[in-house]
Amino acid sequence: MNTATARNTLCTLLILLGIGALFGGSVLIISPSGRLLGMPLTLLKHSPFTDFLIPGIVLFILLGLAPCLLVYALLKRQKSPFAEKLNLFTGLHWAWSFTIYLASLLIAWILAEMYFIQAVHWSHMLYIFWGLAIIYVALLPQVRNLYRV
Repeated sequence: MNTATARNTLCTLLILLGIGALFGGSVLIISPSGRLLGMPLTLLKHSPFTDFLIPGIVLFILLGLAPCLLVYALLKRQKSPFAEKLNLFTGLHWAWSFTIYLASLLIAWILAEMYFIQAVHWSHMLYIFWGLAIIYVALLPQVRNLYRV
């Protein structure tokens, strides 16, 4: 896979994740009862939440807005002194590092969701593999080399 294809694959994975989370999060914010998504509040009986408002907000911001902003930062190689301070992968652009953070967050989000609802759905496996795919593509040598600083 050439560098442009690898970068475009990474950006596509991120933007599709973002679009899905923006949709899901906004529906949960609009309808915290979960009714619009056909999710009963009983799913939350083992969680710290009484409705889907807080999970909807977190989903919208962290897994919706963040990946969309990351795509922009990856394509434009935006500088951010603040983000650089949080960059654990010195020598690589902060947006690349945040891509790894975001994929890890996605996997943790899904694992927490499975724990709280005490069930596993096929979509959970899809999103865990989605997170792993983001990490895999980000770790490709051509992608890492593209984001070396």
